[in-house]
Parts: sequence; C-alpha cells; structure tokens
Amino acid sequence: MKDQEHPHEHDHTEPPGDLELKVKALESLLVEKGLVVPAALDVLIETYEHKVGPRNGAQVVAKAWAQPEFKEWLLEDGTAAIASLGYTGRQGEHIQVVENTPMVHNLVVCTLCSCYPWPVLGLPPVWYKSAPYRSRAVSDPRGVLDEFGTILDDHVQIRVWDSTSEMRYLVLPQQPSETQGWPEETLAGLVTRNAMIGVEKIPPPKAQGAP
Repeated sequence: MKDQEHPHEHDHTEPPGDLELKVKALESLLVEKGLVVPAALDVLIETYEHKVGPRNGAQVVAKAWAQPEFKEWLLEDGTAAIASLGYTGRQGEHIQVVENTPMVHNLVVCTLCSCYPWPVLGLPPVWYKSAPYRSRAVSDPRGVLDEFGTILDDHVQIRVWDSTSEMRYLVLPQQPSETQGWPEETLAGLVTRNAMIGVEKIPPPKAQGAP
C-alpha cells in the first residue's frame, strides 16, 4: 500500500539559472586552461554529495535517536529543530521530517525536478534526479526499494513523499535496537544519505563494522 503526499504545484522544469550557467562556464574554462583537473572536481562533488551534507543530516538523526525531546520537536517542526543545530540555508527553508516505524516506511522523491534538502543531505545524487526514479518511486515504490536491496515485509506500508519548493522531506530512519544508549557521535556514523532519503534502511551495526 502506498500514499502519495503533497502533489507538485511548481514549475521547476525551466532551464538552469544564470548562476548555474556561470558556474558551468567557469568550470569548463578552468578545465580547458589546465587550472583544474576534472578528477579533482569529481572529488569535490563527491565530498559535498556524500560527506559534508549527509554528515549534517546524520547529526540530526543521531540527536533524535538519543534525545526524545529533540525527536518530538523534529517531527513537529523539522525546519526549526534542524536550524537549531546550525543547518540552514538555500533549499532548507522548509523541511518536514517523517519517521520510519515497524509498520511504515517512508520514501522521498521529487517528481517534477529535484527538490532536495541541501543543508542536511548535500547535493542530490544523480539517480534521485533521473526520470526513472522520479516516476517509479510513485508508481512502483516497492520495486524501487527492492532494487536498492531494501526488502520490506508485505504488511509494511510505504508512504511516498513528493518534495516541492514549498516543502522538502527528510526520513528519520529506525534506530537499530542494538544501539540504544550509544553516544550521538557513534550513532551518527551509522546514518547514511540513502537511509535519509528512504531507499535504504540502517543496517545492523556489526554489518557496518561498528563496535
């Protein structure tokens, strides 16, 4: 069973803005002049896509796991709770946090473009912006999850949340039961970007090499 929430009401299919075009032009010029190696650019993009942003989100999740009061605030007003940790800025003005439970699994998509909570997740991955993901996450969410290796029991309800310029979503994954009482820093090391999008679950700590 799946629920689609908050249909799109925006037009983000326009060409890239002036700033993005200038960045692309500058990138091309730097590469052409030999001032920047393409591989170095790839490393930089990889850092922002997988480390810097997702690390912020992991801190949010870990704090919610460790502090019930913060979790309650996070689910009630995600934007304010996240901002209290210093994670604010463009693409993070309005964030709603949705919680995974044993009975409900949440999946985030942006069906018309790639709205994404940059302050807590960094740059959106290529697959998130792809047409197949944007369409199939709504029409066949269980199949998409299967492809990511996330196999859910038939009784688990899948809720699909459609991000827009007015509201972006962050998934609060289920905390592995073995990690109750762990310090926030250690908990944050378990949290992945994909789990905060909802395409994956947090694997058992031993599978990640955690103590």
